[in-house]
Amino acid sequence: MLQYHPRTLAATIHSVSAHFPVLLLTGPRQVGKTTLLEHCSGPARRRVTLDDLDQRDLARRDPKLFLQRHPPPVLIDEVQYAPELLSVIKMTVDSTQQPGQFWLTGSQKFRLMQGISESLAGRAAVLDLLGLSRAEIAGHAEDARPFLPTATWLSSARAGAEPLALPDVYRAIWRGSLPRAALDPSMPLEVFFSSYLQSYVQRDVRALARVGDELVFQRFVRAAAARTGQLLNYADLARDVDVDQKTAKHWLAILEASGLVFLLPPWHSNLTKRLVKTPKLYFLDTGLCAYLTQWTSPESLEAGAMSGHILETYVVGEILKSWWHNGRRAPLHFYRDRDGREIDLIIEQDDHLYPVEIKRTATPRRNVTTAFDRLDGLGPERGAGAVICLCESDVPLSDDATAIPVGYL
Repeated sequence: MLQYHPRTLAATIHSVSAHFPVLLLTGPRQVGKTTLLEHCSGPARRRVTLDDLDQRDLARRDPKLFLQRHPPPVLIDEVQYAPELLSVIKMTVDSTQQPGQFWLTGSQKFRLMQGISESLAGRAAVLDLLGLSRAEIAGHAEDARPFLPTATWLSSARAGAEPLALPDVYRAIWRGSLPRAALDPSMPLEVFFSSYLQSYVQRDVRALARVGDELVFQRFVRAAAARTGQLLNYADLARDVDVDQKTAKHWLAILEASGLVFLLPPWHSNLTKRLVKTPKLYFLDTGLCAYLTQWTSPESLEAGAMSGHILETYVVGEILKSWWHNGRRAPLHFYRDRDGREIDLIIEQDDHLYPVEIKRTATPRRNVTTAFDRLDGLGPERGAGAVICLCESDVPLSDDATAIPVGYL
């Protein structure tokens, strides 16, 4: 049995549960949603899962009777399988006006949010959980803060940093962040990810939409994984799998709804019309991505053609976790104009734009930060910039930009 690793989101769960009658925790399968909530629960809170077909049938057929059998405080797993429960939960919380009554989990965020907005608006706090962050794996969950390349964040990260050599970086990337894969070195990853993918197709995909040919859909997932860290091109993706663009868009929406991929939006300003509108595609678990693209070892992944894109995917994922696992919206974008000039990541906070480049190098050149000048005059003031790379310690690159080791994240 795996040892439990504390999660950064635990503090936020206790905080919001003291103020909201309903807490909804969303995220992909097997990231540890139920485990986290069980560790945050008191002895009085019951737990029931709608993966149990008998419980699911009762919740759909007679939601009032279901809640009589499982009264609050209660933790209900995979609540998306019985949306009929949400209106009854609304009536219950409106009559009692007590915080912390219902803790819900779900693996299909978009489908759930529709029900939440219709039935539980203003009554439910919605939090997102991804796989284990590097800080959580290292046992520093309580110290993790939303990434922002300021002097304050840098000082805190430097104090708790641990060295992360190149082989360690790609070993972490190759194993991914799903707890069973990340924490158990004896886990046969090929079997694990194969089973994960089969389970995902059989359970979540069928619940979200009818896919005529599951093998074609799995080819689509592999083709999407091969494009992680790149601009999303629906026509190219559809052509590779031999489906039409409408199908490709629908299937990608399924991957996004199930928490397997993240679409990073471009930053835009009304001051210029030359910015692209296409998002970038990122797989949220690099271990699954490496499996889908058939890299059989950390060494082959590091030396292979995807080395740069998978490193960028890992860094974006860690930064995303740093915000979501603190219960914060992630104000992340990227910059790219029609001349191909690009900044990997922009964090928009307090009317400032913080530019970030991600480089697979231990010695970034100082001219890398000249790209940050493109943000000047576009509206918000430019804040401190960062080049996240494989250097051993943070190094100033200019008056307002710093090279930051991957190990600081």
